[in-house]
Order: sequence, then C-alpha cells, then structure tokens
Amino acid sequence: MALKKQLREQYLASRRSLTETQVTEASEQIAAQFFQHFPPQAGQTIHTFLPIRRNREVDTWLIIESIRANYSEVQVAVSVSNPLDRTMTHFLLEDDTEIVQNSWGIPEPVSALLLPESEISMVLVPLLVADRQGHRVGYGKGFYDRFLALLPKTSLKLGLAFDPPVDMIDDVTSHDLVLDALITPKEVISFEHLSS
Repeated sequence: MALKKQLREQYLASRRSLTETQVTEASEQIAAQFFQHFPPQAGQTIHTFLPIRRNREVDTWLIIESIRANYSEVQVAVSVSNPLDRTMTHFLLEDDTEIVQNSWGIPEPVSALLLPESEISMVLVPLLVADRQGHRVGYGKGFYDRFLALLPKTSLKLGLAFDPPVDMIDDVTSHDLVLDALITPKEVISFEHLSS
C-alpha cells in the first residue's frame, strides 16, 4: 500500500538529502523538459510556485527568468497563501515585483496586480511525488487542490518532480485532481487521456 502520509514522509526525507548542486542540476533538466514539451505561447499566463529553498524544491526561477528573457508576450503569475481558509490569491509577477518570505518561509509578492483564476492558462504544480494516474502528494494542506478546482477546464496542470512516479497512490479521494502531465528531469508523462 502506498499511502499519502507514508509517501510524504519518504519523499520529504529523500528531498532533504539532496545537495544544492543536485537540486540545481535536476531543476535545470526539468526547465529544459518544460520548454521542449510545453513552449509558452503568446498571450498565455503561466502560474508557478516560488521555491522554498530550505525545502529543496524545484527551482522555478530558472523557468521564470527564461520566460522573461525569451517570451515577452507571456505573463507569469504567483500566489499568496491565506492560511485561515487555505486558499490562494494570485498576482502578476513583474520585473519590479517585490518578493518577501511569509511566516512559513514561502516567497510571496507584495503590492502586485491581482489576477483571477479565469486568466490562468497553465499551472506549474509543486509536489513531492505523483503516481502513474496523475495524482499527486503535496504537503497535505490542500491549498493546491482548492486552487486547481477553480481553474478553467482548458488550463494545463503540470506537476514538477525530482523523482519518477510511483505506480499508484492508494488513498486518493474525489477532491484530488488529476494532473495533465508530470515533468521530471528524465521524462514527461502525460495524463491527459486520464483527466478528460
């Protein structure tokens, strides 16, 4: 049985063991896979998480900086977490947007332009591990499940992970949304046929 709680503990421990060099190299490979398989299109708004460096998360700044340098007609959005109701509010990330760490150590924008979910065309989703059906194990707070449920049906949900997927997460619920694809350093796995 592969249960979320056990997988969360296992993959948190695995991530803590990574060196900064390993995180950087794997993040570069994930960024390369992203641009190869999902090149940004003019007019898109791509939502991403900002990495919590002490948690050894995928360094999405590599993707953000490349979008800024090479895709001037693509917008990047990031979120502020609301711990009281576990929701997220979204903002445009512009060149001059100030980023500060909240009380959980999550980097968040300050005084940025508010953005509704309806304008988001793609989301880079943080996770610890996913399974071959497109379900993910996150940190267990439910922020992203609530957020992803509010997206337009056409918005792509792309999970970013250092590790390949497990065969199956056994305690999936109806609230767990299916990713459209999983991007790892070595491969991109599509779940689109499963999520339709």
